[in-house]
Amino acid sequence: MDTRLVILLIAFIAAALVVEALYSFWNARHGPEAERIARRLRLMASGARGNDAASILKTRHWDNASASDRFLIQLPGAPRIEKLLLQAGSSLTLTHLAARMLGFMLLGFLVGMLWSRLFGATASLWFGGLLTAVIAAVLPLLAVVRAKFKRMNVFLQQMPEALDLVGRAMRAGHAFPSGLKMVADELRDPIGTEFRVTFEELNLGLSLENAMLNMLERIDVAELRYFVVTVLIQRESGGNLAEILDKISQLIRDRIKLLGRVRVLATQGRLEAWVLTLLPFAVAGVLFVISPKLISVLWTEPAGRVMLLITGIMMTSGILIMWRMVRIRV
Repeated sequence: MDTRLVILLIAFIAAALVVEALYSFWNARHGPEAERIARRLRLMASGARGNDAASILKTRHWDNASASDRFLIQLPGAPRIEKLLLQAGSSLTLTHLAARMLGFMLLGFLVGMLWSRLFGATASLWFGGLLTAVIAAVLPLLAVVRAKFKRMNVFLQQMPEALDLVGRAMRAGHAFPSGLKMVADELRDPIGTEFRVTFEELNLGLSLENAMLNMLERIDVAELRYFVVTVLIQRESGGNLAEILDKISQLIRDRIKLLGRVRVLATQGRLEAWVLTLLPFAVAGVLFVISPKLISVLWTEPAGRVMLLITGIMMTSGILIMWRMVRIRV
C-alpha cells in the first residue's frame, strides 16, 4: 500500500479519536446523564425526597438564551432545526449544533487538503478541501435527524401500551389527566417524558386543547394525531373515551404489524438500494488504490472536475429517488 495513503489514514483516525475523546470528556462532566446524577446527589444531600420528574419548562428559554442562540434563531430555516432538536430529544442548542458543524467542517477541510497534497493533486487543493468540508459539516445534522426518527419510532411502539393504560385508568374511575400521570410514571422515555410534560401543563392551568397540541408539536408521529383528535372531540361531544382508546390502540397495533410485514417484503429493495449507493464509491476506492493517476484526472483536470460535479448531482438525485421508492408509508 502507498505510504502516503497509510499516513493519511493514520492522520484521519487520530483526528477522529481526538474529537471522540474530547466529546466523551465533555459529556462525562456536562452531559445530561452527569447533570441528572448531580441533581439527584443534591437532593439526597439536602434530605429531599421525590422522583426525578421532568420539568415542564422548555430547556430553550429565549429570554435567557445566549446572544448567539438569539441570533441564529432569526436565520432562515433555524426554527425548523430548533424544532428538529426538540423532537430528537437532544440537549443541544442551536449554538452547540452550529459549533459542532463548524468543527466537522474545518476537520473535513483539513483532511481534504491533506489528501490532495499527499497525492499530488495541487491544482484541486481547494476543491478537495471544500468538497470534504461540505460533506463533513452535514454529518452532525444527519445524526440529529437519525436520533429524531429513532425516538419517534420508539414512541410509536409505546403508544398501544400507553393508550391501554389510560383506558384502564379511566375505567377504574380516574380522570383523564390521572391516566396521563400513570403513563408518565410507568413507561420510560420518550412517551413517559412527553406525557409527564402534558400532565404538568394541565396542572398549571393550560387548557386540554393547548396541552395536546403542544404534544403534537414535540412528537412527529401520525398515529398520535388519532389520539389527540379523539380526546378533543370527546371533550366537546362526550362519549366513552376508554372504549375509543382501546379501538385506537388496536388500530395502531395492526398498523405496526402491517408496517413490519411491508419492511420484510421491502428488504430486497433496500439491499439493492444499498448496493447501488455504495458500489460507485467502492469502485472509485479500488481504482484509487490500484491506479491513482488514472482516477486523479477527475480532480486534477478542469473537465474532470466538471464531470465529477455533474456525476455527484446525478448520483445524489438517484440515491434520493431509490430511497424514496423503498420507503413505503403505511
